[in-house]
Amino acid sequence: MSHNQRYFMRLSYRGASFHGWQSQPNAVSVQSAIELAMSRALRTPIKITGAGRTDTGVNARLMVAHFDLSQPITDKAALCRSLNAMVGPDIAIEGIYEVAPDAHARFDATSRTYHYYTHTGKSPFLYPLSWQEPASPLNFDMMNRAAAILLDIDDFTSFAKLHSDNKTNICNVTHAEWSTVDGDASRHAFVITADRFLRNMVRAVVGTLIEVGRGKMTLDQFKKVVEAHDRCAAGTSMPPQPLFLWDITYPFEYIY
Repeated sequence: MSHNQRYFMRLSYRGASFHGWQSQPNAVSVQSAIELAMSRALRTPIKITGAGRTDTGVNARLMVAHFDLSQPITDKAALCRSLNAMVGPDIAIEGIYEVAPDAHARFDATSRTYHYYTHTGKSPFLYPLSWQEPASPLNFDMMNRAAAILLDIDDFTSFAKLHSDNKTNICNVTHAEWSTVDGDASRHAFVITADRFLRNMVRAVVGTLIEVGRGKMTLDQFKKVVEAHDRCAAGTSMPPQPLFLWDITYPFEYIY
């Protein structure tokens, strides 16, 4: 009697062409594009489960998904090449790996890291994958003092999309910091790591930190926003294109 083999897939994508990660009716998603290519390549209907759901326009330097097959893949590299020829220029399938039958791309992930990019001055090369900072310099020291507050809280309702289907708004943020990109003072990245994220959370956090950096919100006001547990108290949600799902960690090694 044959049993299903579970596989993890590593991939990356540019989100502009897609209505987010998750399959939905009448819209092209990253998940549906990959499932269509896999079903054609393997000549059997395939469903994949991703480590998370990125919103419309958000990119992933690294996404992990799992799927099951009743027959083993004899040449994983060849399958990757075949899929890459079919999924279009905005998705890259980087590797397929055998994992334990109960390994789960979403539920086994122990942390996820996002990067949000900004830059000073106008740049046709960085835009739209980086947000142009205002002419008046942002106070990144104050923004980092505000970001440090995120490490001491667990209820992120103030930064959650209204009326979303989250069962809980509790997240454990372990890192939240602004820094320059490769030592370039004209470019910045906000890096945030947590066990889980809510829909729109990073873009709402960044928008509120920008308010602090502009001098329009004090640290005390930022604390009050967090404690309000009210999305309407926080800053504007930032554009999705400069946001990247950057890394996902697991308690086991799946690349070998």
